[in-house]
Amino acid sequence: MGTLSDRINNMEESATLAMAAKAREFKAKGIDVISLSLGEPDFKTPVHIQEGAKKAIDEGKYFSYPPVPGYLDLREAIVDKFKRENDIVYKPENIVVSNGAKQSIANVMFTLLNPEDEVIVFSPYWVSYSALISLAEGKPVFIEGSIENDFKASAEQLEAAITPRTKAIIYSSPCNPSGSVFSKKELEAIAEVVKRHEDIMIIADEIYEHINYTDTHVSMASLPGMLERTITVNGFAKGFAMTGWRVGYIGAPTWVAKGCTKMQGQVTSANCSIAQRAALTALESDLGPTKEMAKAYAQRRDMVYDMLTGLQGFKANMPQGAFYFFPDISYYFGKSNGDITIENATDFCMYLLEEAHVSLVTGAAFGAPNCIRLSYAASEENLKEAIKRIAAALSKLDQ
Repeated sequence: MGTLSDRINNMEESATLAMAAKAREFKAKGIDVISLSLGEPDFKTPVHIQEGAKKAIDEGKYFSYPPVPGYLDLREAIVDKFKRENDIVYKPENIVVSNGAKQSIANVMFTLLNPEDEVIVFSPYWVSYSALISLAEGKPVFIEGSIENDFKASAEQLEAAITPRTKAIIYSSPCNPSGSVFSKKELEAIAEVVKRHEDIMIIADEIYEHINYTDTHVSMASLPGMLERTITVNGFAKGFAMTGWRVGYIGAPTWVAKGCTKMQGQVTSANCSIAQRAALTALESDLGPTKEMAKAYAQRRDMVYDMLTGLQGFKANMPQGAFYFFPDISYYFGKSNGDITIENATDFCMYLLEEAHVSLVTGAAFGAPNCIRLSYAASEENLKEAIKRIAAALSKLDQ
């Protein structure tokens, strides 16, 4: 019998994927589980994007290996998108298309980090940030925002966390899991800190940019002096309901893009040719369907906020983007239904899965052990039923 590497043994499983797997196990037993654990739009990929993929197949020109960083016309379209929507001026050589934004971030970590290099992570954070940093033999350093300040760590906290080993900083805005959105003023303060430290790069995860209820998305790379200091991560999964197509990308200084292309060339090579043609169609079309989806998410957000804040012991902020709530549920720690006692957020999620048949994710996976993440990328009917079930399950705990 062989043994797994320490690298794999020490790596945590993705909590969101693990909870989704548990929900599938329950469903396989015939149990009606409402899954609010995955960050996946419940909309279908818009029809015109599907047609773009079909057209590419029918043309018969896209069955060979694409260039590792992506087709030139797609990278040119991404350059146009950055200029049009984000006020960032890139060239095609600054763009690397990957198999989802997750691979984009993995490429960046393996390209930048040497053993023990530190990456400052704005917390709460997307579950894979810390795992990918550790996998690249770096060290994640967390600076925490709290529910009182809308889960946004400050520029002052960033400055205090920087050491001679700091190589990069990573944040998401709109944020997964909190839904928080950094304002221009907040990003400018962060940029000023970065500019005082010559060798530090900032990784700006903007995958949720089109699901932003503030009507103003600010890109770090658009701020004065930040183009050469910023790696912008984005993709098609959230804004275009294209999770299964697996298309993400970065805009970065040329030296970083070349490094990521080299890395990707040894791991996966290029992204799927037909998925790239679908992505090109998305960029060359208007954002009408995307805006309609964002409008629906906003309506669901308002509805779920009213229901969540009506639950005893739930403390929730009002998310300004993405499609998550991240309530503090520590009120329930120590409470029991007579059979089990809830000691932490993981217990809380397991209790609701077993008792209410609602799948959520523990906040411990995102760096906030008093919280849970609830995705409202689900139908209004399912959301109402889920909150109803949660309320019934909570009523069985001693109050």
